[in-house]
Order: sequence, then structure tokens, then C-alpha cells
Amino acid sequence: MANRIVLNQVSYHGEGAINEIPGLAAARGFKKVFVVSDPGLVKCGTTAKITDILDGAGIAYTLFDEVKPNPTIENVQAGVAAFKAAGADSIIAVGGGSAMDTSKAIGIIITNPEFEDVRSLEGVAPTKNHAVPTIAVPTTSGTAAEVTINYVITDVQKQRKFVCVDEHDIPEVAIVDPVMMLSMPAALCASTGMDALTHAIEGYTTKAAWEMTDMFHLEAIKLIAANLRKSVAGDPEGRKQMALAQYIAGQGFSNVGLGIAHSMAHTLGAHYDTPHGVACAMFLPIVMEYNQEYTGERFREIARAMGVEGVDSMTQAEYRKAAIDAVRQLSVDVGIPVKNEKIREEDLKQLADEAYADACRPGNPRDASAEDMIELYRKLM
Repeated sequence: MANRIVLNQVSYHGEGAINEIPGLAAARGFKKVFVVSDPGLVKCGTTAKITDILDGAGIAYTLFDEVKPNPTIENVQAGVAAFKAAGADSIIAVGGGSAMDTSKAIGIIITNPEFEDVRSLEGVAPTKNHAVPTIAVPTTSGTAAEVTINYVITDVQKQRKFVCVDEHDIPEVAIVDPVMMLSMPAALCASTGMDALTHAIEGYTTKAAWEMTDMFHLEAIKLIAANLRKSVAGDPEGRKQMALAQYIAGQGFSNVGLGIAHSMAHTLGAHYDTPHGVACAMFLPIVMEYNQEYTGERFREIARAMGVEGVDSMTQAEYRKAAIDAVRQLSVDVGIPVKNEKIREEDLKQLADEAYADACRPGNPRDASAEDMIELYRKLM
């Protein structure tokens, strides 16, 4: 079987990377840019860091700032209509996962209008054309949506999230500038950082993992373990390193998939509006315990990357426990709750059935049944 790697055409990293945007736009012949962001980022002035650069370079743009957390089908369709009305030819996505996911869906539908219902994009969509040329500028250090071929949309009518996987949606350019992440509140920094850790650990243990993606995931785990606490405390160097760590994790998991921590997190977000990173962080140590017998020696390397000392002298049971404990302790240290009081017994079957149908579930190293997932949900109650 051939292993595939899909990455951005180019990416820029480090302080001041956003200043590359005018040259990138000119080289690609952008005439009218559709800037996608959210109201919170506009209000706090983060989006203006990009629009000011566009203004200074004389690049025409229209701002679409109606992105919602957990973007919906209707949100995407409104963006498609606004893109057409603007007469735009390109997209600059400014924000976290919600802005990136909205931009991906808009860009795909514009070039593949037969998918305008949005729901038909679920799973591995048979699109024929690459999305509208896109520059992605993340403002959180977690989702890595700027380098992935995945996006998630919420179906409000059916109270579910669905995952779309499409190599045609990846942004041509990623601009990972830690300056764009300095204004993140601590809670958002914590939840997105734990999302990145979940990406790295699930990507490292997924059935499709291989040497190249292992390289990305282990380095990401190491960087996150060393820097997330500092990043949450507001340390600029910690945030710089987390910006890099989440991108590195994205290079890996986008190409090999995830597991049931993400499947179950998606349903928590759809039903109870639980922030995605918080849901992932809650499930990660629980799912690691569930999967541990199916991971060979990989938990030893996770423990090592998490900073656990003496792993080479540990038994298999000891290093597996050490890896899980280190992940759980990091989650607690950055303020992630361990329980979700919104979950009700009568909801469990629907939650589990939807998690079982989620596109991330087949990659889990242990084949999980819906009945298994009911028990895993109970651990959060």
C-alpha cells in the first residue's frame, strides 16, 4: 500500500510571517480577496492585523465576519453567497478552526457547486476541482486546520457534526505567525493546545501511522509537553513553540487520520456545545486507557516525549500508565475539567451511535463498538 502525504504548497513560520501576504497575493494574481474571520477577532483587533496589511498594499478585499463557533451548514451557505456577491477570486482565512473550516467549505463549494447542499461533502467527498486559492492564517495553536485536508461542519437540524476529508480543500499557503496568537485567553490556549496533543497522540497510534507521520507526531508531543503550560500562562516563547507544535501535528494526522477521542468529542460539541478542544482533552486519557493493549510499544515513546524519565527501565504496563498519567496531569494543570455534567443517561445511545458513524472512528487502533463508546461516555458523567 502506498502512503500519501498532502501538505501546503508553501508555509511561512515565525514572527512577522504575516508580512509575506502582499507578495503572495501579487504572485498569485489575486484581484479581490474574501477575508473570513469571526466577530470576536474583529472586535479585539486581531483580524485588523491582516486587513491593515491588505490596505497598506492596496489589495481589495471584502470582510466576511459571520463565522460561528462550530460552523453550521447555514453559516457556510451564507459565506458562499457573500463570496459570490463580493466578486472575489481568493480567500484569506483568519482565525481558529471555525474560520478555517468555514473557509474550506466555502472554497470547495465555489469551485464544485454541485455540493452546495454542504451535507454531500461528508466523508471523502468526490470533488473534482481544488478549492478557491486560499491563504490560511491561524490565530489559535491547536486545530492545525491551515495544513489539513479535513474540516468539520455542524448539522443543527440533526444535532450532529460531520467530518469532511478532501485533498482539494487544503490551503495553498499557511502563515503561522505567533504574533496572531498572543491575544488568546488562557482557557482558549489550553483547550486548543490539548486539541493539538490529541491530534499528535491519536495520529501516532492510528492504524495508518507510519515512519514519516511518526516523526511529526512525536516532535509535536515533545513540544506540547514542554510548552503548553507556559503558553497558557501567557509566556510569548511558549506560544511561539505551541504555534509550531500544532502545525507539526497537523502535518501528520491530516494524512493518517485520528481515532475515537475525536469521534466522541464531535458528538459532545454537536449536542452540548462543548468546546472541541475541551471535549478532546476530556476523552484523551480515557481513550488511551481503552486503546493501550493495541498500541505495542508506542506508549513508551509517548511517555518519553511527554518528559517522563526512566521509561527504558519500565515494564510495558508501567510505561503505558506513565504516558496516560502524564497526559492526564497536563490536562489538569491547564485547567481542563474532568467531567461533563451535561451528559444524560438517556442520551448515551444516540451519542455512541453518532460517534460510531464518525469518520475518525475507523482509524482507532482498537476496533470500538457503539456499546464500548457508551461505557467511555459514562466515564465523563
